[in-house]
Amino acid sequence: MSLKSGSAAEPGVSTIEVPDTGSRANPVLMAVAGSACISASAVFMKLSDTNAGTAAFLRCALALVLLVPLAWREVRRVGRRPMRYQLMDIGAGVLLGVDMVFWAASVLNVGASVSTVLLNIQVVFYPLLARVISRSPLSPRFLLLAPVMLLGVALASGAIGHAESGSNPVAGVAYGTAAGLAYAGYLFLMRLGGGRQHSVSPVCVSTAAAAAAAGIMGGLWTGIDLNPGWPAWGWLIMLAFIGQVVAWLFITAALPKLAPNVAAALLLLQPVMAFGLGLLIGERPTLTQAGGCALVVAAVWYNSRPAKAPAAA
Repeated sequence: MSLKSGSAAEPGVSTIEVPDTGSRANPVLMAVAGSACISASAVFMKLSDTNAGTAAFLRCALALVLLVPLAWREVRRVGRRPMRYQLMDIGAGVLLGVDMVFWAASVLNVGASVSTVLLNIQVVFYPLLARVISRSPLSPRFLLLAPVMLLGVALASGAIGHAESGSNPVAGVAYGTAAGLAYAGYLFLMRLGGGRQHSVSPVCVSTAAAAAAAGIMGGLWTGIDLNPGWPAWGWLIMLAFIGQVVAWLFITAALPKLAPNVAAALLLLQPVMAFGLGLLIGERPTLTQAGGCALVVAAVWYNSRPAKAPAAA
């Protein structure tokens, strides 16, 4: 799953704020590169030919090989992250681990291309969580978006219309919905944590917690194969390093430097590129599934547009 996706305004990724390091790297190019890395995650997972628990656990565990030294260097430079924020990172990571197991199961049931699109259902869940927990009002735009989004998810998964041969649309949409709900909770907690001084530490702590959660959940549900052999190890290493570490570091560095509507538009490249990559590895979604994917992307795009300022009297 993905280093998976933002809030209702910025779908697909968490907007952990990072300090401006003075880098001259183009934030648009960084966001595009990060989106490309994330979009490849489902393909790497599917090509590894491992079960959901194995892929989710090893994805997080292998990512820590790079994240731990980077986080240690950050702590030495700017100090420890406050404990209350670390607790939020841990809680967010537990939800991320649950998300990754369910998302991996969704990939196995409906394919890499469709499962990445399904994860955008968090755009519906995130405002609902904010409403329940912080009493944030639901906008008219969201009330219009929600039923359209759910229809798109049903079409994309194959629960309505025709599904790709060999897929399991009922299980796929169930796992994808569970993944989207867990991911929305992850994003909500990561946003509450915030903080401009630390960029790697929150990702590292949440990834460690995700590894523990995925290990427990995956071990009880599907079992975890700690010796999947080759080429599975190669695909899982690419999933961890490219889809987990590189993607998050690119995106968390780029988002604070982009206007929200620009960031949201760029991050919509994730499901689009994932759909194309799925086709390259032989997936053949039906026309109704392709239409559902397009409907989901259009709904997310509409939801991410900046509100118009009221006209002057």
